[in-house]
Amino acid sequence: MFTKENLPASLAGFIVMFLLGYAIWGFATEDFFDGHTLKNVMKETPDMLFIALGNLIGAFALSSLYGKWAKGVHSAKEGFQFGIWVGIFTGFGMGLLNYGGSEIMDLTGYIAEGIIEIILYGIIGAVIALVYKATATKSS
Repeated sequence: MFTKENLPASLAGFIVMFLLGYAIWGFATEDFFDGHTLKNVMKETPDMLFIALGNLIGAFALSSLYGKWAKGVHSAKEGFQFGIWVGIFTGFGMGLLNYGGSEIMDLTGYIAEGIIEIILYGIIGAVIALVYKATATKSS
């Protein structure tokens, strides 16, 4: 769990998850999601400490899962595929559960969220895989 591959991959995943997430939801799609929000439950001022902590824990979990999933085969392609499955789970699996049980966004918002999460987690997975590849023990 706390291996020389997992810790740097977790850190890299955290950086990408935090910065790309902030760019996507804080800037690029803010107006879009404002138009698809049914009930605004967002804080006026986000608590960045807890957002960062959540991203750090999430990146560590993703990196740990990737390390088990990859079975020693590390490439951007493998990592992106891993991330796609995570994005499908979080974006569409959890998103449609939220749509079915709450009134936060309309269906268009959840579909867009699902697509964004597939791409986001694909990128995060690729970064994690590349760090695993760079830090893996080389066999002679």
